[in-house]
Amino acid sequence: MNQQQCRLKTIYIFIGPPGSGKGTLSNLCTSHFGWETLSTGNLCRKHIIEQTEIGKQIDFALKSGKLVSDSLITCLVEEWFEQISNKADAVILDGYPRTVAQAEALQNCLNTKFSWANIKIVRFSVEDEVVANRLGNRYTCTNKDCQAVYSLAKGSNLVPKRAAVCDYCSSVLGKRADDDMKAIQERLIVYHKHAGDLISFYGTQGYKAIEFNVDKNLDAVFTEFKQFACLHSL
Repeated sequence: MNQQQCRLKTIYIFIGPPGSGKGTLSNLCTSHFGWETLSTGNLCRKHIIEQTEIGKQIDFALKSGKLVSDSLITCLVEEWFEQISNKADAVILDGYPRTVAQAEALQNCLNTKFSWANIKIVRFSVEDEVVANRLGNRYTCTNKDCQAVYSLAKGSNLVPKRAAVCDYCSSVLGKRADDDMKAIQERLIVYHKHAGDLISFYGTQGYKAIEFNVDKNLDAVFTEFKQFACLHSL
């Protein structure tokens, strides 16, 4: 695919702890700007449900209690970029890459196939205590084709209109298994280790991370991000 066939101009790489609002902000950008968002978790689930060849390999790894290999994730991501590169002017990578190995593979792909794209590293800044409170109050639509996220935290913009029911598809809301306090603490430890490594890696590639304080109202976060996006207009 050459540049003339490709609409893609900007790639936003969101780096932030679980519960920092990466997915929620990504959804807002998708609905308001028509951007595309990559969530490797959702993409893996899609391939598993559709029983693609890659999906079968991912399903086997998960059922065997193993981590999905970086090589499989890289294949998924490269295929996804090929599919959406002529559909949107910008894309958001929500929580990917997670490791330096993934970042190196992604950078190689972008340098080879999308070298003209403008890459922006966006780091979500929020205290661990705030994240723990958010995740402890987080509920997700149990419909695998929806997976809308809600919060019962005081003052949240994401409270469902009907108790325990999804606003969009009317499915039941549920808690994720990894949203208990012990799992949250372990996930934060892993996140901080990899986040530091990722920021260092992108620094060596000449990219400076833009920090966003996301310990505030969602509307305020979105307004600030829109201003940032306008300053770096497509």
